[in-house]
Amino acid sequence: MNAPARLDDVTPLEATVLVVPGMHCAGCMGKVERAFAGLPGVHSARVNLTARQVRVEHEAAVREPELMAALADAGFASQPRVEDLSAPPSAVKPLLAPLAVAAFACMNVMLLSVSIWSGADGSTRDLFHWLSAMIGVPAIAYAGRPFFTSAWGALKQRSTNMDVPISIGVTLATGLSLYETATGGHEAWFDGTLMLLLFLLAGRVLDAMMRDRARAGVDALLRQAAPGAMVVSKDGTAQWIAARDLVPGMVMRVAAGERLAADGAIVTGQSRFDRSLLTGESAPVAMLAGDEVHAGTLNLDAPVDVKVTAAGSDTSLAEIARLMEAAGQIRSRYVRIADRASRLYAPAVHTLAALTLAGWLIAGAGLHHSLVIAIAVLIITCPCALGLAVPVAQVVASGALMRAGIMVKDGEALERLANIDRALLDKTGTLTLGRPLPDPASLAALDGDEAAVALALATHSRHPLSRALADALSAAGTRAAELQDVAEEAGRGVSALWQGQAVALRRPDSATGIAAALAIGTRPVRLISFADRIRPDAEQALAELKVLGIEATILSGDNPAAVAEVSRQTGLTAQAGASPADKQSAIARLQAAGYKVLMAGDGLNDGPALAAANASIAPGSASDVGRQAADLVFLGDSLLALPRGVRAARRTMAVVKQNFILAIGYNALAVPLAMAGLVTPLIAAVAMSTSSLIVIANSLRLYGAAR
Repeated sequence: MNAPARLDDVTPLEATVLVVPGMHCAGCMGKVERAFAGLPGVHSARVNLTARQVRVEHEAAVREPELMAALADAGFASQPRVEDLSAPPSAVKPLLAPLAVAAFACMNVMLLSVSIWSGADGSTRDLFHWLSAMIGVPAIAYAGRPFFTSAWGALKQRSTNMDVPISIGVTLATGLSLYETATGGHEAWFDGTLMLLLFLLAGRVLDAMMRDRARAGVDALLRQAAPGAMVVSKDGTAQWIAARDLVPGMVMRVAAGERLAADGAIVTGQSRFDRSLLTGESAPVAMLAGDEVHAGTLNLDAPVDVKVTAAGSDTSLAEIARLMEAAGQIRSRYVRIADRASRLYAPAVHTLAALTLAGWLIAGAGLHHSLVIAIAVLIITCPCALGLAVPVAQVVASGALMRAGIMVKDGEALERLANIDRALLDKTGTLTLGRPLPDPASLAALDGDEAAVALALATHSRHPLSRALADALSAAGTRAAELQDVAEEAGRGVSALWQGQAVALRRPDSATGIAAALAIGTRPVRLISFADRIRPDAEQALAELKVLGIEATILSGDNPAAVAEVSRQTGLTAQAGASPADKQSAIARLQAAGYKVLMAGDGLNDGPALAAANASIAPGSASDVGRQAADLVFLGDSLLALPRGVRAARRTMAVVKQNFILAIGYNALAVPLAMAGLVTPLIAAVAMSTSSLIVIANSLRLYGAAR
């Protein structure tokens, strides 16, 4: 939810992004956003749970320290987001040490408890209780910190969360165990308390692992631009300047093979540019003096001088980064099943424990006995099984998909993917292989000498078309001719001498589509056409999507002619020439109409759409940004990853629902027994652990989910 606006609409607003590492569930999202509701000058607060960030729009008079103080009052530490290229902090690392301590202490205390369970009494029992306390109390204090800190933050705000009953149960069980140990009592529950923390931390680590994979750092977009550029001064000298220091008016000298560090206009020179990251256009585009070029595009052929028109946060690349960030904030507001189920947990457990304590006191039981029973209720209702229901199923399903060549970066996406009923597919690199290959008819038209010369020339060039031609001719068994005086001219091609004749493999003077011209002496010039090919199993993949009830459409930034050809071959409707904002708008329209949208794309221009869709997938050949923005990445050339992923997601959600039924059934059986005083805290911990193991065992059935 957004904090209500308080200022007049014409008031200029600023946006501040704060990193909030302590957020881990939908309840935290609500608390963080509500923390700003009473702060004058704040218009809205929007949380991105996956990135653990909150974006606050506020009046200029509101300063960063005030925003951080509001979060601190709500129990959340925060810090300003730093715009650098470092990786975001891991959500797993802070939990590893508590998990290791809990596991070590639990194993040792369990070993000590074996003798007590076997009937040890007197001084032996007391000794083992004291040894258990010496190991258990420090371990509980350390391993329980994530829960204690979260619970204290909630209580300071006069609210509760799942960590409050956990903390109360752990604290009471530890305190009562210490009392029993100090007074020579027969019972102590350090073992059960440590087991409780161990399973809770294990579930939280699994969930954090999936969230770490989900982080699509916007900084990865900015890495697509060059870190700097050679800037030419008025006296003709050149000096390398970092991208952050470039300003409009400077002139960059961009060599062939370099990416642009800023937006600008060509002032001298001409070359072809690969703009596929920005537009999805598969063919290089020739650019002349006066044409606009953008940060992140690749200069292919010849050096050019470019006058900077926009740098830093004003480039087209930075605008796409902002679109991705905004889309990520919208997507992260999806409330997971586990979060919805957990909202009722804390008040329900508090009520049950309080009623149990009051009931036994009214019935005439002593305070000690009543507390033991109430603690057993708190422990036996611990949400271990509930907390494991989703992350364990996601981890097992993710492993199954990985073995099938599909990497799941965001386990939460499996939940969204299961509900998909509409798919938008990019053309270049998604429906097609994304790499131009020589036309078989063009190769068949070459005689033996022509093929040998073409192979020899192609092997002397680093151009992508030359490499593709060399691979195709080599695979056909062609042997390269012997050449002399080989020379490659940037932007023109490769030339040489063969048997005294001038030969060349160059860019054709005029051709439709992508092509190379082979010239041998006075022979007629041979035109070798290249085309991007549809993935070999695209037809089967699209048919399987249809069986799953998913309607597919092509949404591409490529030129209309190329898109129309792929549309004809696949039978899909298509929209061509779509910019990143157009793609994002198309997804928003479908979502507004009630569709759950899957976006499949591979380029930087697909980043905002991948982030805005309900679920997203990219091929392994995608740009770094495409892979980071997507929830799933499929390796190899098979488009069957799309229907395979959807089927696995639907099976996963079926198992998740079964896990919830098992967890609820366990509580329905165990809670009455605990309230009746038939369960000790130790038995409660064992029962809780057993329910967790049952959930894990059920989730393991997803091992073959990707078949």
